[in-house]
Amino acid sequence: MAELLQETDLPPGVVNVLPGFGTTAGAALALHPDVDKIAFTGSTITGKSIVQAATSNLKKVTLELGGKSPNVIFPDADLDRAIEAAVRTFCLNSGQVCSAGTRLFVHESIHDEVAERLTRIAATYKVGDPLEADTKLGPLISAKQRDRVMSYIDSGQAAGATLRMGATPWTRGGYFVEPTVFDCVTNDMRIAREEIFGPVLSIIPFKDEDDAVFKGNDSTYGLSAAVWTRDVARAHKVARALKAGRVWINTYGETDPVMPFGGFKQSGWGRELGQASIDAYTQVKAVMLRM
Repeated sequence: MAELLQETDLPPGVVNVLPGFGTTAGAALALHPDVDKIAFTGSTITGKSIVQAATSNLKKVTLELGGKSPNVIFPDADLDRAIEAAVRTFCLNSGQVCSAGTRLFVHESIHDEVAERLTRIAATYKVGDPLEADTKLGPLISAKQRDRVMSYIDSGQAAGATLRMGATPWTRGGYFVEPTVFDCVTNDMRIAREEIFGPVLSIIPFKDEDDAVFKGNDSTYGLSAAVWTRDVARAHKVARALKAGRVWINTYGETDPVMPFGGFKQSGWGRELGQASIDAYTQVKAVMLRM
């Protein structure tokens, strides 16, 4: 991208690429008094460090941080679409997506059917070489992250969650983790509370709208959420009650350049995209003139 930009009429210095680790390059940018704005995408703990460093000159900061997004399926939903989307969102990019719907809340009346059908579909997702056309899940970013994801899988089993599929260590080389589905998860388990950043799904049953909202909001995060129902009134009621910066109804992961993206609570500060993004990168100036 940097090489392509050099071929345009963009003046030198407008775009700079500075490779480096967060503790060095990132910290220098966050602390520097001549940097007026920082936009960061990453972990909540790093985001907090940036906020502390930004006090050097009170620079503007926008943070797109972690997530543990609730994906809520009601009995009257289009189950074919809802289940397909539920698999896709926790497997996309091998689960390395901050807005992934990794907490799947399913009404208790359809819980068994959804869990069974979802597991059957997830089992068809091929793991392997990302250059092969039929591959659905490539490797995780590093051995360290693979081991971290596997430790969460071990934690889920130890906590008593029902393992529907996955958890088998990959022995064919590379940092791969198979789609892993836990059923009968309670909202107090680590796999339901902490961002795993891997293809691990927690299925959590709920009783009614209030129960779904209560459990969905019982999180330190608030990045995204989704509601699946044919009842438009219910959809808007639940979407309004969920504490998330972006809520989808009968879809998951779709976006638009004018649709703001960002989170509540420890999922971040500010918004990217849309008018909110313009506001984040500009300052308001008021001028009064008398002649």
